[in-house]
This record gives sequence, structure tokens and C-alpha cells, in this order.
Amino acid sequence: MSTDKPVVVYGASGYTGRLVCEYLREFNIPFIAAGRDKARIQEVLDKVPGIDTVDHEVVEVAHDVDELTKLFSGAKVVSNMTGPFIKYGPEVVEASLAAGCHYLDTTGEQDWVLDAQARWGAQYAEKGLLLSPGIAQMYTTGEIAANICLEKPGLDTLDILVLWKGFPTYASTQTIFTILAADWHYLEQNEYKKWDPMTTFEVAVPGQHETAMAVPWGGTSHPVWFKSDPRVANVKVAGGVFDRTVMQGVVDTVKMFESQIKTLPPEQQEAALAEVASSVQAGMPPRENPRINTTVDSVYASGPLGRAHCVIHGNSNYKQTGLLQAYAAYSLLQQPPKRAGLASACQAFGHRELLGVLRSFGLVLEPVLTVHG
Repeated sequence: MSTDKPVVVYGASGYTGRLVCEYLREFNIPFIAAGRDKARIQEVLDKVPGIDTVDHEVVEVAHDVDELTKLFSGAKVVSNMTGPFIKYGPEVVEASLAAGCHYLDTTGEQDWVLDAQARWGAQYAEKGLLLSPGIAQMYTTGEIAANICLEKPGLDTLDILVLWKGFPTYASTQTIFTILAADWHYLEQNEYKKWDPMTTFEVAVPGQHETAMAVPWGGTSHPVWFKSDPRVANVKVAGGVFDRTVMQGVVDTVKMFESQIKTLPPEQQEAALAEVASSVQAGMPPRENPRINTTVDSVYASGPLGRAHCVIHGNSNYKQTGLLQAYAAYSLLQQPPKRAGLASACQAFGHRELLGVLRSFGLVLEPVLTVHG
């Protein structure tokens, strides 16, 4: 089929996919909600208040490059919610490129971002298309805070902390366990360095006396984005949820992977990790409550003679993700991205613009910025 609807949300039956559709409705953007199970997608969309006020269509499609290319033809933006992306992303990226669409996703997989950069970054750039994995609260909101710090010249080191209160969705849980099999990197003097997978942090949380446990969270996408930024030489990221019990479970799972699963053949590793992930989270968590599901993005930036600290307090991290995806599509329908090819949300749309959108929907407070030097 060739669509007259400019946005396709692929994987719309999941928790985050539904939120992307909700915010596309807020921007009054016609869209196709697509996936492998039409009935399931319809069931999810039927629960979205006011969904009948926006032009949309539900389509069932096979996870196949040719079928996806046919579906995407005529659209301008593909918002891919089908992870783990290292496993399911290539077909969607290739189909988006063939159909001439900008590509967005919410990945937390550093290995996927690096793979996408190596395999398709130049091809997307040649066509003037955006290839932007990782547009999500866990990556974009912290990147906004980092760029606010970097408005002060002379800072070259970023120490990033991302925390949120809640429980990962099914898809997020699958991703968390998928990245256990990958190498995780931080940036040191503009070179990738491998994390020890057993690394943990005891972090001071802005706004409270209690500390929290955090982990490198697969390295995140930040070292990749800032490696191409001449202002920055060093990037380390710690992330997690506020619930210490959940984080201890993550640490215990890493230990179990290193001792029991890492020695298995790759295909057996994948099956074993999927089984563990399903046992942790097999259902859809409840809709976020802004009084409960809070977020904190904290960035210390430093240089030889300067310091800056930016904190962004917010709520509803999955809603932030849905809004960021929808706004990215909204922007791309009206003007080209600030950077084509592989680019982060801030590189493609501007960090102050993205902050303004999050503020306008009541999902983050005004950043708190402290500067010295």
C-alpha cells in the first residue's frame, strides 16, 4: 500500500507505542498504527481518549523489509517501537530508507546505535533523511541537561545521571536483558572505553537525602552522540530506577549472566536472556501517575577552569518519551532536521526547543543550573 498518512507508528500495540499515538493526536497528525497483530493494536487504540478525533488507520504487517517498504511508501516519518532494536531494528531501518522516510526509535541499546551509524548513517545523510535512534526520556532529557551545561564554553567532561520512579515495560525489560550480551562503552579523551559489566554506583540524588543505586545501563547513547561533538572529550553515564530492590535485581542478573549464560553459544544466550526477562516483567505496567512516577536528570559538566551542574526534575518518563517521538515527527513534517544522517534528538531538533515542548506539556520543571568559573 502507499499511504497518504505522513507518520507510521510501528509496534503501536506496546506501552510506549500507544503513548506516541496519543501525542500524535495532540498534534493532530494523521498516522498509521502498524504491527504484527491488528486486533491487538485496535484494542490498545480503543482505550486512547479522543482517538476518534484524529485521522488514523490500523494495519497489520509482516516484519519483512519488502512488506514494510510497501507500508511506509508515501509516509514521511517512521516511529519504530519494536525492540530490542539490535534484533528487530534492521528491517525497519532498511525499509524506511527504501521508502524515503525519516527513522526514529527509543532504543537504549548502545550497540544498536553504533551498528546503525556504521551501516546506514551515510546512506541516510546522502538522502537528507534523519536516522535518530534513542529519542526517549532516558536519553534525550539528560542530553538536554548536558547541552544546557555546555552553553558555558570550556567544559569538556560530562558526568550524567538519569533516574526515574516506576517499573520497566515488557519491551524495556527485554532490552535491558539484551544489552547484557553487548559491550558497554564510556568516552575517555574521545575514545570508547569498555565498562566492567559489574560496575555499580552509589549516587547522590538531587532533591533528596537518600542515595540511590545506579549502573552504566549499557553505556547509553550519550557517548555516541558526544563523540562527534568537538566540545566534549569525556562522557560517563549512570542510570536506573529509584527502587533499590529493582536495581539490586539488575545487578544480580548481571552476575548470573557473567557466571552462567555468557559461556553459552550466542543462540542459547539469547533464549536464556529472553526467558529471564519474561519472568521479570510479562505484562503491561499501569498508566503513569505524575504524583508517583517522577524523573531526575542530573549532569555535572567540568573543564580545566569551569564547572556547571544542570538538574531537570520531571514526571512520567514514558509520557516524556511518547511526546518526544510525536514532536520529532511533527517537526520533520514541517522542516528538515538540523542534521541529516545519524543524529540525536538534540542534534536534529535543538535542545532548547525540546525542553520547551516538555515544559509546555507539564512533564518537566524549569532546569536548575549552577555555574562556577
